[in-house]
Amino acid sequence: MGKDVIIACDFASAEETYRFLDNFTEEKPFVKIGMELFYAEGPAIVRAIKARGHKIFLDLKLHDIPNTVKKAMSVLSNLDVDIVNLHAAGGSDMMKGAIEGLTRPDGTRPLLIAVTQLTSIDQARMENELLIKEPLAEVVMSYAENAKNAGLDGVVCSPLEAGVVHERCGKDFCTVTPGIRFASADAGDQQRITTPAEANKIGSDYIVVGRPITKAEDPVAAYRRCVAEFIG
Repeated sequence: MGKDVIIACDFASAEETYRFLDNFTEEKPFVKIGMELFYAEGPAIVRAIKARGHKIFLDLKLHDIPNTVKKAMSVLSNLDVDIVNLHAAGGSDMMKGAIEGLTRPDGTRPLLIAVTQLTSIDQARMENELLIKEPLAEVVMSYAENAKNAGLDGVVCSPLEAGVVHERCGKDFCTVTPGIRFASADAGDQQRITTPAEANKIGSDYIVVGRPITKAEDPVAAYRRCVAEFIG
């Protein structure tokens, strides 16, 4: 499995997104389309960015009863994205239903990965608000193993957890890790973060990088720095 840097295109409109992507005249970065942009522009933004030659991680984090998720995934399967995700907290039946819905008649489908715990969640918040008393690391590993057993391709997790996920679930089980910041950068609303170089050493397969690239004075230079630090 090759490593890659995914740029989080967390913009409010298609125009803002295209303006950002127009900076990249040589590269065609892997991009993430999240809730904000998808809800603003709908499936058309996915098709338009795909037509520009970008790989797409559609980050909608589905979480509902199994039948609803299965039907939603059958719709998303037509968008020709490369990665789709859901919340592992929805349970094994929901994850299995998602795979059924996402698989096209010819047997192909995007990678399907599960969110374990959001990188904005720390131990105190998990215990006090979510009423989950187990250690955060064990919760993440349990969710990852549930996802693997349900047939998923990997998980979204903190880069700090990527190495252990591979130990428990295998090297081919994909780890997609947000919470990436350059050294000395502001952590923002993320709690469990690393630099691109640290994420590489720990074992992340893909890193998702938003503001350090999208808010940079020179986004292309920031992207290239990130690729150099993560991939070499």
